Amino acid sequence: MTDQLTPPDEQLPPPSIDDASGTRLDRMKSEVMAGGAVSEHSDDEVVGGWRAWLSMGAIVALFAWLAVVNIWIFVFVVGVVLSIFLHEMGHFLTAKWTGMKVTQFFLFFGPRLWSFRRGETEYGVRALPLGAFVRIVGMNRMDEVEPEDEGRTYRQQSYPKRMLVISAGSIMHMIIAVVLLFGVYVTQGEITSADEPRVIVGTAAEELPAWAAGIRDGDEIVAVGGIAVTSSTELGETVRSFEPQESVPIVVVRDGEELTINVELGTNVRVPEDDPLFGSALLGVSSYSPPVYEQHGVGAAAVNSVTDIVPVSWESTKGIVRVLNPVNIVGHLTGSSDDLESRPTTLYGVATVSDDVGESAGLAGVIYLLAVLNVFVGVFNMAPLLPLDGGHAAIATYERYREWRRGGRQRYFADVERLMPFAMGVIAVLALLMFTGLYLDITQPIG
Repeated sequence: MTDQLTPPDEQLPPPSIDDASGTRLDRMKSEVMAGGAVSEHSDDEVVGGWRAWLSMGAIVALFAWLAVVNIWIFVFVVGVVLSIFLHEMGHFLTAKWTGMKVTQFFLFFGPRLWSFRRGETEYGVRALPLGAFVRIVGMNRMDEVEPEDEGRTYRQQSYPKRMLVISAGSIMHMIIAVVLLFGVYVTQGEITSADEPRVIVGTAAEELPAWAAGIRDGDEIVAVGGIAVTSSTELGETVRSFEPQESVPIVVVRDGEELTINVELGTNVRVPEDDPLFGSALLGVSSYSPPVYEQHGVGAAAVNSVTDIVPVSWESTKGIVRVLNPVNIVGHLTGSSDDLESRPTTLYGVATVSDDVGESAGLAGVIYLLAVLNVFVGVFNMAPLLPLDGGHAAIATYERYREWRRGGRQRYFADVERLMPFAMGVIAVLALLMFTGLYLDITQPIG
């Protein structure tokens, strides 16, 4: 890296890059390094009127449609959008508090759909639901600002202020997770590794024996052919103890009423011929056993919601390392690996899982899933890689180290433009993970 040195009492702007705003490439570089759009619009260019209201109406209609189609995915998606908004709110509030100039606060990326200005900040919604951003001027020496605003740039603030602002998004994710966990613990209890001795039908596949006989989603299976079952494993073993096409009485509980349904079992041809289950008796349901919850008082719930962040963060860190391993990516694409812990996934995939979680554990289960997701995003976001927040934190730390080496008498500004190839490499890897995860989520759904 090259550097620029200035005495601490002279807040001089870093040297500008010739024609930085003159080409599309230079603008792209600035936006990558700044984590969002760097172009500003005047008051006359904010997006309002009937087009804006039509766009916002379409978004509201889309959410309403999702709520009708699948309430659990709707709850999950709303939770994700709120988490994204609060992440950026963390950056926004800390930047304002530390005296930095914030010119944009947008939910989503891409073309503006709707916006308005309050003071020096433009707020609004964009078209592509791929995240959000807060525009803080002067994120690095590539970002040109008006001379009168130089004292309010991110780059001119003290190291503690820069670290607070850049890590505020991840801190907000941890706060969200603690609040969500507390809500689950104080109302339903803390989930344990044990399961209730019950078998609930998650999905009765249409046109398979169980559905044809009248077994439905949500039924509790009590016995198969006179044999009591208390787990999904027992259910599978018991069904396979009978012969295909054999008629077997299955006792279920539905809405508190016990019913006996005779099912003519099918033949399992849904697995490869060399699979031991090929040709065995088939009922045609997916099932689960509800988890056991440990009840907590308010005090215990508050303590555990904080302490549980540590193991979840550790597991998230290990998961990030596994998922980023190219060997694991290739293994999942070629079908040689089915390890879910190392499989890339997307919000689409997690959203489909939220449906299963909602059906099995209700609202508390979806809230718990959102809490874990927030911890994961908070940890991942602080990875020391540009353009993630952790990359900016690493640069700030490197700059502070170089200043310390010089006795703290001069400011050091890293030449972040030289990191552009590295940042583009990170973006390429993230894009590969996204498309790989989306392909797997569509072709091999987790749920």
